[in-house]
Amino acid sequence: MPDVSLDGRRISDWKTFHAECQAVFGFPDFYGRNMDAWIDCMGGVRDDDGMTKFALNPDEILCIELLHAETLRRKAPEILEALEECTDEVNERCIESGQKPPLRLLLR
Repeated sequence: MPDVSLDGRRISDWKTFHAECQAVFGFPDFYGRNMDAWIDCMGGVRDDDGMTKFALNPDEILCIELLHAETLRRKAPEILEALEECTDEVNERCIESGQKPPLRLLLR
């Protein structure tokens, strides 16, 4: 199972969240830096469409480990909540199209 880590200490606002995600997930230069764009990019982790640096097989799951989640929860709880909701949204869209959920979010 592929995995990737986000560091909650490096995220203090939406700008730093999207910069961290773009770097970690390999989002393209034209990434819109909003949660709709995040969902669009992460929804393609199995498509090999260049929206992320990942190209998962149909049975693979990308494990997103959020390090220092409590720090992020204190500094920017709305960002942590959006990350959880948008991860669920990507998974739900895949389930609705007959695929297995591609993402797992672990808070550390």
